[in-house]
Amino acid sequence: MALNLNNVNLRISAGLPKQFPTDAMVQIAFSGRSNVGKSSLINSLLGRKSLARVSSAPGKTITINFYDVDKKLFLVDLPGYGFAKRKPEDKAQWSALTDGYFTKNPNLDLLKLVIQLVDSRIGPTADDEMMLQFLRQAEIPFVIVATKSDKLNATERKKSEELLRNHPDIPSDTPILFYSALKNDGKQELWRQINAYAEL
Repeated sequence: MALNLNNVNLRISAGLPKQFPTDAMVQIAFSGRSNVGKSSLINSLLGRKSLARVSSAPGKTITINFYDVDKKLFLVDLPGYGFAKRKPEDKAQWSALTDGYFTKNPNLDLLKLVIQLVDSRIGPTADDEMMLQFLRQAEIPFVIVATKSDKLNATERKKSEELLRNHPDIPSDTPILFYSALKNDGKQELWRQINAYAEL
C-alpha cells in the first residue's frame, strides 16, 4: 500500500499520556539523543523542510509528536534524551512522558518498530545503551539508524559500522542503516524497513 507523503500533518504534540491519539493506526517511533538529528531525519523522510521543528537548543521541548502519514501510519517522535544542561525536574518530566508512551499508550500493540538513532561519529552512548537494553527487555523490534553519515569518510564509516555490528546491546540480525538527512542517503532503505514492519 503506497503512502501519500503529501498528506502528512502533525496530529498532536502530547505533553501528557492522556493526550496520545487513540486512532487504530500503526505506530513507528523514533528514539535518540537530543542532538542526534531526529527532527532533520523525519523532515528528510517525509520530504519536508520544517514539519518537524529542528531546535537550536537540543531537548528544548518535552513532548511526543505524532505525525499522521496519510491516515495509515503514525510516525512518533519521542523526546530526545541525554541532555546535560537540563534541570532535574525536566529530566523527571522526560522520563515520565517517555515511560508513559511505553506503558500508558492505548495502542501499544500497534507500535511495530522503534527506529533507534545513533550518531555515526560517536557510536552508542551510555544513554543509547540504556534505551537499547530497554527495547530488548520489552521485546520491541528496533532498527539502528546511524545519523550524520555524510560527515564520515569511507574509513570512518567502516569503523562506525564495525562498532555497531559488534556492540553487545545490538543483536547480530538487527538492520543497521547509515543516513544523511542532508543528502537523503538511506531514505529509501529506511522506508523499506518501515513498510515491512508496518505491513503496508
